[in-house]
Amino acid sequence: MAKITKVLAANRGEIAIRIFRAAKMLRLETVAVYTHVDRGAPHVRYADEAFCISDNDEDTSYLKPEKILEIAKKTGAAIHPGYGFLSENADFVKECEKAGVVFIGPSAQHIVDMGSKTGARKIMSDAGVPIVPGTKDPIKNIDDLYKTADNVGLPVMLKAVAGGGGKGMRLVHKREELEDMFNMAVSEAERAFGNGDVYIEKYVEQPHHVEVQIIGDKHGNVIHFYDRECSIQRRHQKVIEEAPSPYISPETRQKMLEVSVNACKKIGYYSAGTLEYMVDKDQNFYFLEMNTRLQVEHPVTEMITGVDLVRDMISVANGDELPYKQDEIIKQGHAIECRIYAEDPENGFIPSPGVITVHEPPTGRNVRVDHVAHEGYNVPLFYDPMIAKLTTWGRNRERAIQNMERSLLEYKILGIKTTIPFHQRVMKNSTFLSGIYDTTFIDTKFDKEDLKRRKELDPTVAIVAAALMQYISEQEAAAKATTVPEVGESLWKHYGKMQKIANRF
Repeated sequence: MAKITKVLAANRGEIAIRIFRAAKMLRLETVAVYTHVDRGAPHVRYADEAFCISDNDEDTSYLKPEKILEIAKKTGAAIHPGYGFLSENADFVKECEKAGVVFIGPSAQHIVDMGSKTGARKIMSDAGVPIVPGTKDPIKNIDDLYKTADNVGLPVMLKAVAGGGGKGMRLVHKREELEDMFNMAVSEAERAFGNGDVYIEKYVEQPHHVEVQIIGDKHGNVIHFYDRECSIQRRHQKVIEEAPSPYISPETRQKMLEVSVNACKKIGYYSAGTLEYMVDKDQNFYFLEMNTRLQVEHPVTEMITGVDLVRDMISVANGDELPYKQDEIIKQGHAIECRIYAEDPENGFIPSPGVITVHEPPTGRNVRVDHVAHEGYNVPLFYDPMIAKLTTWGRNRERAIQNMERSLLEYKILGIKTTIPFHQRVMKNSTFLSGIYDTTFIDTKFDKEDLKRRKELDPTVAIVAAALMQYISEQEAAAKATTVPEVGESLWKHYGKMQKIANRF
């Protein structure tokens, strides 16, 4: 196999730049693709080469497998899909294989096998991984729906077979709600994925969403990089992640890591992948799904292990063996990631597109910011509203949280609404601080009205007005005086203190 010399990122935003940085470390050239909307985007400027894939000025789609493959062949580049878009499109991987273009990810067959929730459950169950009680096949009709729900026992979760991102999911507590919820799940799944198949799982009460990061090579080696806690979610989408999980016991962790590695070895998996589990209040864990791609939250894993997952994905695609053994991967400290979205948390997290007028990311020790935002950057409506991933590390969880609090306080984004105020409140929440929170956190343990109260009580305007009045008063007094008055501290220092107080709200 010819060695990789160029890497094309079939993606945009911060993940495209993340891929390019790993490629540069390997001394590889980089190729960007972009739409008309993104023609001046940072990932386009960062790459060595860039190609437009829009058919017209209104075309905002990155789902252009034929055009991207054509560009890869023309430039001689391997393709890294990042996450989203074409990252789990098995047909695209098959076309790459036919064309002799290296796909930096798993095989098409692994994507097919894990892309079907029911199929993945069967495979993982056979590989010795615990499975949530439920169906292994889609529900065929209403009679099948009621019979299965009665056997599994309420509450149950209806899930789209081809699902992801919370689409086609419905939680059902009452038997009389089953049919309506089933029809809604089928309809949403058809719209989102073109596949209306839905299956049933027993709903795990007080569930914790914990996942295991692995990577395998084409020589049969599989390594784990410990676990991540991803239980703070809104609308079934993660907003805060941390590694390692503060909830699971050392015994549960060891079992989870062992079954994950053994299962991936059994199916011959290679490249990066994540096995997602639901953990109940008694520390029982059940397989949910496997993501056959890089995860958004991979920075927390990199922070506690010191690895570069994207660089290693490229090496694996090149046919190289993993450069380390399992006992060389040592977990150190704790890391937390906050996804900064262009959303208004005071109004139900509705999108807040627009132009960023000020962007001042935090800096300092143990802080990582993955972003493409800058002053003048226009956050478009057409793509995911995440504008940055803020990750902090500490030698323990308490220090990581302290670093995150400081970083959120320093992070200044003006011109649009962001979720920074939400993250600031979570970092002070007693349930979060305890580490014993589950996926119901936002609905049951987070005071959503607190954000609105904070907005109403925000003292910034009053403080600035008071400072100006004081300044004007002292200027007038100084003009009338025959001698210069004695001042205990400078006005600049005084106003600075008040602004510091304002920034805390």
